[in-house]
Amino acid sequence: MAGNGNGNAKEAPSPDAMVIRRTLAEIEPLADDVTSYFYALLFVRNPGVREMFPIAMSAQRDRLFRALLTAAEHIDDTVTLTDYLFNLGRGHRKYGTRSEHYPAVGECLMAALERYAPRTWGPDAEAAWVRAYTAISQIMIDAAAEDELRSPPWWLAEIVGHERRTSDVAVVTVRPDQPYPYRAGQYASVETPWWPREWRSFSFASCPRSDGLLLFHVKAVPAGWVSRALVHRARLGDVLRLGPPGGSMTLDHSSGRGLLCVGGSTGIAPIRALVEEVAEHGGRRPVEVFFGANRDAELYDLDHLLGLERRYPWLAVRPVVAEYATRGFAGRLPEAVRKFGPWREFDGYLSGPPQMIRKSVDALVSAGIPPDRIRHDFMGTPDAADG
Repeated sequence: MAGNGNGNAKEAPSPDAMVIRRTLAEIEPLADDVTSYFYALLFVRNPGVREMFPIAMSAQRDRLFRALLTAAEHIDDTVTLTDYLFNLGRGHRKYGTRSEHYPAVGECLMAALERYAPRTWGPDAEAAWVRAYTAISQIMIDAAAEDELRSPPWWLAEIVGHERRTSDVAVVTVRPDQPYPYRAGQYASVETPWWPREWRSFSFASCPRSDGLLLFHVKAVPAGWVSRALVHRARLGDVLRLGPPGGSMTLDHSSGRGLLCVGGSTGIAPIRALVEEVAEHGGRRPVEVFFGANRDAELYDLDHLLGLERRYPWLAVRPVVAEYATRGFAGRLPEAVRKFGPWREFDGYLSGPPQMIRKSVDALVSAGIPPDRIRHDFMGTPDAADG
């Protein structure tokens, strides 16, 4: 689930939650084997389903297990679980998922759990998982049906701008074939023509524009088929497919607190979009932006942010460079955040590599921001893996 903490005291888990978590704890060391077996069963029993999935399945296996862990973690939190599954159900429309697919998936899931969780599996565990999966699948089916009334399963988007900022970072501008509704701080899953059915998520680098264009900051990562294609292979006129917008790292305009925004590498993209949205709403809140990079050369969007800082008196931009810094603060992002705190009167927004987010959450909490006022879209986002 997008990282909005819960400051309330945790209640004791339900019996079903305890059973499900025991099963997951048993299979976690064998996650790759479990998911491989699950997909093998699914494809043998339902051959037509295979064409819905990418050729290489390694990333897909990881996403499934992360989705299960996330659902299990929130099995007793109806609001959080429903929100998470609603977005998942909407997003699955782009794969061609239909309501009749869910029973087949459930049967194969139960078979895989029975095979790989012999110590914790039994009639009680099976009953708990059936109840949980029935509820989970119904939420996703209902979400897809509701979304079908107002949105397509995907959008076609033509590349109309492609600017290389560094050897491995490109700013990609696309024009969708029909209006694409989203909010600053969200992301979209993207499929390229070169890797069918391989979807990767990228944050929007601007708030919604009057011309309808969408901006993405893409960093080519090792073995990242989608990201490397977008940086090194994409050209003007190429057409991508976009899934629906996702993520909850959005602004609460009813709050008068300041914004502490921490972006590492291309994680600065949604931070930039949030700054633009604050400006559109009159800019009455202080906004502190920390832009982190390993080297000066990786501060690829700093000049644009400094231009915004000169224009808006409520905005402060602080570059943070880990190695050989000649601009801004020398060190790591969490260190810089702590140095310039405390931040008790601010809401936190984090975007970047997973390790940075983990450490920055701790830094923000220690600097006075309660966990329920820290937003990010890292934990439990199965479709958002780099690549």
